[in-house]
Amino acid sequence: MSLIEQSIGHTALTLPGATRVFRDHNIDFCCGGGISLRQAAELEGLPKGERDERDWQSASNSELIEHILARYHDVHRKQLPELVKMARRVEQVHGERDTCPNGLADLLTTIHQEMESHMQKEEQILFPMLRQDKGAQAKGPIAVMRHEHDDHGENLEKVMALTDNITPPKGACTTWRALYTGLREFRDDLMQHIHLENNLLFERAG
Repeated sequence: MSLIEQSIGHTALTLPGATRVFRDHNIDFCCGGGISLRQAAELEGLPKGERDERDWQSASNSELIEHILARYHDVHRKQLPELVKMARRVEQVHGERDTCPNGLADLLTTIHQEMESHMQKEEQILFPMLRQDKGAQAKGPIAVMRHEHDDHGENLEKVMALTDNITPPKGACTTWRALYTGLREFRDDLMQHIHLENNLLFERAG
């Protein structure tokens, strides 16, 4: 069965980030989860777009930076508050269980704060330099950003350790499973985000 024909409830559980998108568009994935994604999209008048899989190696610095800002910076700013909220709820309700990721909400709050600071430095200092092809002058800021990327990677390792490699335990509630689905999405997005910066954008600056 194609994704568009799956029920909203099934999609909320299995598709990373779906719960956030459904909330943004006021789609009821709890009680109204029986209808298909196609039906929900038609009811809400939503476009049924496809994911952009462009090869960014041929893009200019400005195009690549625009993509990073829209696809990763903006998305992380939506992902992290939602993840913190769900993690707090899971810890409050299930904190006594051995499998509960106690401390995850605080760790995600730290990640959110560190990433916000990091992204602002890129947006205000580094990206304007790279747009103007001032790669030689950008070497210092790039070194700092690479170091902070390593810190983000270490934080991801802590998330993996706390969550049994983002594997929900048997009998986990819907919020718990949705939290881990969102965590997998965030991890995948962050890894791709860092990859595009470290291995493409920063390398061009020499």
